[in-house]
Amino acid sequence: MSNGTIALGLSLGLVAGVLSGLFGVGGGILFVPVLVALGLGQVEASATSLLAIVPTAGVGIWRQARYGNLRVRPSLILGIASLAGVAAGVKIATSLPEHTLRRLFGVLLLGVAAQLALRAARSRHKVEPA
Repeated sequence: MSNGTIALGLSLGLVAGVLSGLFGVGGGILFVPVLVALGLGQVEASATSLLAIVPTAGVGIWRQARYGNLRVRPSLILGIASLAGVAAGVKIATSLPEHTLRRLFGVLLLGVAAQLALRAARSRHKVEPA
């Protein structure tokens, strides 16, 4: 890994970390595209993002808990339930061709973008006049 790649990775990681803290998003949405841009394959980027999100989530948990925003019980329920899902997802991801996985990831990103756009449009209509 060259010094330029390391510098780019650090820069992109910093930006992804800011966006994670700002919007509460992480692994798949931010880190996978960054890692693919750094030259990793889709499967490797997905796997690497799972580890990259651990310290990001840890700092986010710590900071949000200090502000009183953390709800432990729903977090644990979601986390425990996702264990089986992530195991199944990894099995599926490693059995798919790289191009299929990349297309499916693109569909996921489009779906997330559409959901955010719809929420923004709905909330704009709910704003009460002053």
